[in-house]
Amino acid sequence: MDETDRRILRELTRDGRQSNLALADRVGLSPSATLRRVAALEREGVIRGYRAVLSPDKMGVGFAAYVTVGLNTHTKAAQEAFERAMARAPEVRECHNVTGAVEYLLRVEAADLAAYKVFHTDVLGTLPQVHAITSYVVMGSPKDDRA
Repeated sequence: MDETDRRILRELTRDGRQSNLALADRVGLSPSATLRRVAALEREGVIRGYRAVLSPDKMGVGFAAYVTVGLNTHTKAAQEAFERAMARAPEVRECHNVTGAVEYLLRVEAADLAAYKVFHTDVLGTLPQVHAITSYVVMGSPKDDRA
């Protein structure tokens, strides 16, 4: 990967829907060379996909929290059971297995605090392998590269 590929990736990260012609103009290549490079980056798995960035407000999501979860047992079975439960929970937008004092860091989105409480109580609170839950409510996001 060279600097031109990095410029292409920066531009696509900024706007993945721009035309190949616009992208070529922004990175200073011919359209055919740009298309070849983008195709190679896709083939190599550097570009894994393209997606729409949704407006939380328009989707009815007014609440976000980062949640740490500690498990009561550190077995593969406990981790797999927890991960399956999180995969089924639509409120969980991200689930990361992390090192440190807890095993998991979640990004959770819900309509409001009441909806989050239902998730906290009826989903996380019912899992037998969960030992500790700490919620960090998002009050603002001055930088969010996902947006």
